[in-house]
Amino acid sequence: MTRARTALFWGLAAALVIGHVIVAWHSLFVWRLWEDEAFNLTVPRNLLAGLGYSSDGALSGSTITPFDPRISTGPVVLLPVAAVLATGADLVIGARLVPLTYWVLLLVGLALIGRRIGGRWAALLAVTVPLAFITSAGVSPIQGPADLLGEIPAAALLVWALLALPRRAWVAGLLVGLAVQAKLIALLALPAFAVALLLLADGRGWARVRNTLRRSWLPLLLVAAPTMLFELAALLSLGLGGYVDHLRALVAFVRSGGQGASTTVLQKLQTFADSWSGPAAITVIGLVLLAVIIVTGVVFARRSSTAGDRLVIAYASAAAVGVLTFIGWWATASQLPLWVRHPAVGIYAFLPVLAAVAVWSARRIPRGATARITVAATSVLALLIGIGAAMHVASSYESRGQTLERQRAAVAPLTEWVAETGTEWLAAQPWGAAVPAVVLTGAHVGLFDAPAMLETPRLTGAECATQTLAEGGYRICAAP
Repeated sequence: MTRARTALFWGLAAALVIGHVIVAWHSLFVWRLWEDEAFNLTVPRNLLAGLGYSSDGALSGSTITPFDPRISTGPVVLLPVAAVLATGADLVIGARLVPLTYWVLLLVGLALIGRRIGGRWAALLAVTVPLAFITSAGVSPIQGPADLLGEIPAAALLVWALLALPRRAWVAGLLVGLAVQAKLIALLALPAFAVALLLLADGRGWARVRNTLRRSWLPLLLVAAPTMLFELAALLSLGLGGYVDHLRALVAFVRSGGQGASTTVLQKLQTFADSWSGPAAITVIGLVLLAVIIVTGVVFARRSSTAGDRLVIAYASAAAVGVLTFIGWWATASQLPLWVRHPAVGIYAFLPVLAAVAVWSARRIPRGATARITVAATSVLALLIGIGAAMHVASSYESRGQTLERQRAAVAPLTEWVAETGTEWLAAQPWGAAVPAVVLTGAHVGLFDAPAMLETPRLTGAECATQTLAEGGYRICAAP
């Protein structure tokens, strides 16, 4: 039986690795460069061109914009991208290698924390959960793990912060601070880490609170350190007046989410349920099973808890708070659209930890009817997650319209025109597929309705009366 289980484990582990490789390959080489990736890419490109940490400002007036608040993917992602591109690497593939590296770090971190919680089976299930999470639907997706976005890097850093927390809280604080500078929304993870610190502190009652506060000041300082350094760089670069304007724009962007949608809690929860392979009802059943299994395990463990149980309960509590905080914030923020990408940081970082805790729960309960029921429920949960991961891998081969190869081929004649004419700026019309096309030509990208773009040629897929060049579905039109 032991040999059979070992063979089963390694067979499933191999299949999981293959599944992750397939999705990563498509994300790196096959799926098109889309507009948010392209917009983020303007920062490392401008940095290498000697323009400082600046975007093209396509959403901020279409002029070179230092420390653009509309670029929510931070320097923890974009500075390494600049370093990779400085070696002469391909613009898209080189840039995507950075978030893909963070994806690998996320999976390794989840495997380590899963093994710490519940052994190798818990590690296997934890690493499977991200593969079952589907973020590619909608107007603002995460197409895959190599997308030049900050959500996955932030999640990876949060997972490693959880790993460091029990013994080196200061390292955890620094990693959380870096996660914030990968994606600002990672700030929502702070309550989860506060709960973990409290549960891991010595003592009871107020003594535990005092010990928590005593242990928290250095981690909190290090949480703030990366942001303070980044904002200091912004202050020195922009000057006091420019920095005040920068802060006002940042606050306005954070408060509005940059969108101005009108959505309800039920719509958000439906979107979350639809973001897993299979019917939404199956997702709900899986979440209910997960909650019941974990609660049952924690109740039994608290009766005769060991040091190991205490750590697992701290992880379970922190992960539960993390998931609920991210989903709760997104669901109740009516101005945010139905994009599961918004809470994705918390889902990638914390939900796999809860899956690992479920495996621990199934093992922690003493023998009896309750133990048998919990083991059966955990097996069903693992099966649902595994099927979801397999369906995600299979969906990688489905057509998603334009591929990166076709996108490059369509843009190639436009790139030649930009080089021959010496055009520095192109106005994308509208925001969408025209944005990455402009970036791939090598020109700076503006938005067609910005005052700064009134006399700038436009790149569009629509008909125009002053057409200059038409290739591959794209057109360059003279300024109206």
